[in-house]
Amino acid sequence: MAGHQLTQAEADALIAMEKHRITDEACLYPEHGSKLKIPLQSSDHREKFFLTVNRTSIVVENRSYQTLGRQVVELVRLDLGKPHTNPDGRFVPAPHLHRYREGWGAKWAEPVSVEAFPHVADPWLALVQDFMRYCNITQPPKIERGLWT
Repeated sequence: MAGHQLTQAEADALIAMEKHRITDEACLYPEHGSKLKIPLQSSDHREKFFLTVNRTSIVVENRSYQTLGRQVVELVRLDLGKPHTNPDGRFVPAPHLHRYREGWGAKWAEPVSVEAFPHVADPWLALVQDFMRYCNITQPPKIERGLWT
């Protein structure tokens, strides 16, 4: 990770930056046991990002959505199904939000705010409405719901 450290100001700027889909091609929301990784870019095409939807856990309820900046730095991750223990030993139940913290990356989590994530009980809406808005994905990728979404 040493080669991918950002200052807090850089990370905050990347999180706040408008993110656009690169293609109009539709993707299928991943079924249980799989993962989806979608490339995004800034409005000026200078910054590259990824949006990932992860359902690879053995536990069906576990899902995570994350935005990677500079294609490899975890900026924001929403974990819906499993709890987390922060580096200081504090337990954070699910759902919780990881946000880049200088010197720590995304190792710290905090409980989700109901104001920022009002649809957290519905994993689909939590992604397409709350998480994409929170990460400023203003031209979202086209993601189709699967049978078991």
